[in-house]
Amino acid sequence: MSVEGRVLYIECAAGAAGDMLLGAFLDAGLPIDVLRQALGGLAVDHELRVSRVMRAGVSATRVEVVDREAARRADPSSAAAERAHTHDHAHTHDHPHPHDHGHDGGGHHHHPPGAGHRSLAEIERLVGTASLSPRVRARAIALIGRLAQAEADIHQMPLQDVHLHEVGAVDSIIDIVGVVVAFDWLGVDEVVVSPVNVGGGTVEIAHGTFPVPAPATARLIAGAPVYSAGPQVELLTPTGALLLTGFATRFGPMPAMTIDRVGYGAGTRDFPSVPNVVRLFVGARAVEGERVPSATAAETVISIECEIDDMSPQLFGPAMDRLFAAGALDVFLTPVQMKKNRPGTLVTVLATAETRAALVDVLFAETTTIGVRFTTMTRETLERRWEEVVVDGGTVRMKIATRAGRVLNVMPEIDDCLRIAAATGRPVKEIQDAARRAWHAGK
Repeated sequence: MSVEGRVLYIECAAGAAGDMLLGAFLDAGLPIDVLRQALGGLAVDHELRVSRVMRAGVSATRVEVVDREAARRADPSSAAAERAHTHDHAHTHDHPHPHDHGHDGGGHHHHPPGAGHRSLAEIERLVGTASLSPRVRARAIALIGRLAQAEADIHQMPLQDVHLHEVGAVDSIIDIVGVVVAFDWLGVDEVVVSPVNVGGGTVEIAHGTFPVPAPATARLIAGAPVYSAGPQVELLTPTGALLLTGFATRFGPMPAMTIDRVGYGAGTRDFPSVPNVVRLFVGARAVEGERVPSATAAETVISIECEIDDMSPQLFGPAMDRLFAAGALDVFLTPVQMKKNRPGTLVTVLATAETRAALVDVLFAETTTIGVRFTTMTRETLERRWEEVVVDGGTVRMKIATRAGRVLNVMPEIDDCLRIAAATGRPVKEIQDAARRAWHAGK
C-alpha cells in the first residue's frame, strides 16, 4: 500500500467543545510542556489541569482551565479562590458553557463576576502581543474574529461593539489558542471531520430559551453535516463549532488511512451508555493499494450561486481567478435568460464549508451581484495522486485517479505538456501521448 500525506480524522459522535478537542490532542501525543509553554505567553492568570477520567468505560484525557484572577475576584478572602472554579466552557455536557450568553446544557454553572465580557479589540490585543509563533497568532485572531462576526450578525450590531462572553472568558481563550497550537504542532495535510452530533433539548441564554443548537453554534456550523442523537443536552458548543469548521478540510466518514495514534478528549458529564468524548485518529492517508478495497466515500460540499445580467464580460475572468485563489473547488458559468428578456450568466461556485465566507466576500467584491444563495450537497470523487514520468524534453506530472485501489484514469498535467511543447517545438498532443506511454511502460 502506498501512502501520501498526513491526515487527521475527528469523530464527533458526542459533539465537540474546545476543552474536549484540547484533551484529545494531548491524549494523541501533544506534549503538555509544548502546550504550557505556548499558553504561558498569554497575559492571563490561569492554571491548566490535565487528568485521566472514564467516560462510559472509555479512558480519556480531561482538560480544565482555572481562571485564577476571576476566582480571586469572586472570593478574595478564601484559599479556595486558587483551586475552585474549574470548568471548561464547552461541554455543557454537564454545565452551561459560557458561550456568549451563558446558556445551560444540563447544569447551572456560571462564570464569576467580572469574568469574560471582553471586546474583540481587547482579545485581539491579548493574543496579538503573546509570545506565540506568527502562524499560531494569526490563526487564533482570525478564529476569534469569526466568532465575533457571528455574534454581531445574530444581534445586528457593529462588530466593534460586540463583547464576547464566550471567547472573552479565560477558559475559552485558552481553548482556542491551545487547539491552534495543537494543530500547528501536529502538522497534518488534511483534516476530515465526521458529521457532528449537536445534542438536543433547549438551552437558556440571556435572550430566552432556545432549542439546541444555540444561535451562535448554528451560525458557525452552517454548511457542515449535523444531526441530533443521544442525550438531550447541548453537545456542540460555539467554540467547538468554530474550531471544527475553522480547520476541517472536509466533512464526511473516515478516509482510508493508516492509523498511528488515537486520542480521546473528555467532556464534563459521564453519560451511562454514550462515551462523552471527542476521538482523534492521526495517520497517513492511503492513496492506493490492493489491500485497501474501500470505495471513495461521499463528502459534503456547498454550491454558491448568483445570476448576473449587468456586468461586463471582461470581469468574469478575474472574478473566477479570485474565487479559485480563495479556495473554490470549482467555478463555472452558465448562460441564462433573465427577467426583462436580458441574457445573463449563472455563476456557480463549489466549495467546502470553511471557505464559504471568503468566497462570498469575493463574489460581492468582484461582481455586481447583490445576493447569493447556498445549497448543501454531497459528492463522490475518485482518489487522486500524482506521479512523475520523464519524456524527451522534461518531466510530466501524471494525475492518477483510482477507486478501491483500481486505476481508472491517467491524465498528463497539461501545464507540463505545454511547457515541454514550447521548449521543443513539438505538438502538445505528442507530449501527452509520450507521457501516457512512459507511465504505462513503468507499470
